[in-house]
Amino acid sequence: MTPPVRSPAVRSPGFSQPPAVRSPGFSQSPAVRSTDFSQSPLLRKPSQPSTARRPTTSRTRLLDRRRFLGEAGTGLFGIALAHLLSSQGRLAAVSPSIRKDLPLAPRAPHFAARARRVLVIFCSGAVSHLDSWDYKPALVKADGQAMPGQKEDFLTFQGENGNLAAPLYPFRPRGQSGKMASDLFPHLAELVDEMCFIHSLTAKSNTHGPAENQMSTGFVLDGFPSMGSWCTYALGSEAEDLPAFVAIPDPRGVPQAGINNWNSAFLPAVFQGTAFNARKSIFNLAPPGDISSATDLASREALRRLNEHHMEQFPGDFELSARIASYELAARMQLSVPEVSDLSKESTATLRDYGADDPDPIRSGFAKNCILARRLLERDVRFVQLFNGAYAMGEGVGNWDGHRKLKEQYDIHGPILDKPAAALLRDLRQRGMLDDTLVLWTTEFGRMPTFQKGAQGRDHNPHGFTVWLTGAGVKRGFSFGATDELGFRAVDKVSTIYDLHATLLHLLGLDHERLTFYHNGIERRLTDVHGHVLRDLLA
Repeated sequence: MTPPVRSPAVRSPGFSQPPAVRSPGFSQSPAVRSTDFSQSPLLRKPSQPSTARRPTTSRTRLLDRRRFLGEAGTGLFGIALAHLLSSQGRLAAVSPSIRKDLPLAPRAPHFAARARRVLVIFCSGAVSHLDSWDYKPALVKADGQAMPGQKEDFLTFQGENGNLAAPLYPFRPRGQSGKMASDLFPHLAELVDEMCFIHSLTAKSNTHGPAENQMSTGFVLDGFPSMGSWCTYALGSEAEDLPAFVAIPDPRGVPQAGINNWNSAFLPAVFQGTAFNARKSIFNLAPPGDISSATDLASREALRRLNEHHMEQFPGDFELSARIASYELAARMQLSVPEVSDLSKESTATLRDYGADDPDPIRSGFAKNCILARRLLERDVRFVQLFNGAYAMGEGVGNWDGHRKLKEQYDIHGPILDKPAAALLRDLRQRGMLDDTLVLWTTEFGRMPTFQKGAQGRDHNPHGFTVWLTGAGVKRGFSFGATDELGFRAVDKVSTIYDLHATLLHLLGLDHERLTFYHNGIERRLTDVHGHVLRDLLA
């Protein structure tokens, strides 16, 4: 049989082509040759003879020296430009450079920071701004009247509303500034000259769980990292023997969104908050009783040597390095956490100032949590989230969700928060810690200026409420924004939770638009695609 006639292989112009290279040990069919591409429709037109030398086209031309040098120069220029923009802090997104073997090592911020650490006091259940910090004389005058501009049976979260209701606690001028604050928090009200109020904050949800999510994570949905996790992801920690981020639950339990408030979600798990309080410390810190201290130390030393030997064999195993670092921190916490949680070294005067000697276990329990928060901040824990209010006891019973009997319930909740929190602020100021510690007092949304129909409480209101900050980098005795004359809706300098988060990150030296983490094809941010720094608040 006559073998098939094979057309010459098409050669790229300008380059000599070596003979086809055959893999040793494999026979090759004469009909299939690695260099025979002449029949490909991509390499020649059907009407063009296979032996003709084809003109160079953009599809078939290989990289010549001129194009190679030109494109290489463009690439080097891009690298240089990226380095220049990064050094000037102008890149749109810059993920932190994290050592995998020491993920909590301190990291530099994007620019000079005003605050080194953060304390968030989160009142779960939605504190009524109208009965605490947002004075509305028009609401006092309109008490018992229908709400203007609304139908008689207008609906909110839980249903039909009744008439307007005046504040249930009298307001008085406080401090040198004369800021009006109610008798709900008499001790905190004495400190209004230290506070920077935002009276025009808005939320995206009027439901507790999603609204707590947004306040703590920036999103109403589950599955996003908390602000404490973002801060420790960006900055690491200066506390070698303690977690970088600690959540302190209320003595009565956890808030409605639970662990979402301190979850790391898709950020590395090392940045998740560690939850414990003065009453319930971290579980399983102490070794079993039948293991002596000497045996425990000897076991750790043997494990350390084995780990070091393994690391010498596999120096690039960063996952092992990170796991070793995590277990080493846990070992150090066996000593540091009992020490930081031991309040017996606090003076009698300090315990009395906070109310830790109160016979009521809830009041004294929250007071001890406030002392624990100060002790953690003293030891350079980066982010402490202190919760007041819990949902295990039902609506309004152990939290600020005052739908039915607001005055009766707030008479209980107010003293639990007020004295200890005020003592904490004074203690931080006396120790000079407010110079580099930012404190945020917040809740998930506000409450209506009306009573719910047939009840003595207020329904949910995400359209305008109050939070305040104090400490590093913010103005003192300052009020920003306003709700309308009845306190229903923010109307002046309307602000969002995204703005609040952007401002918090800014005070830590972080650009909220550059602090990102790539997840599921998106560069995620605490502020999503929103947020502006509230520069009027900055000192």
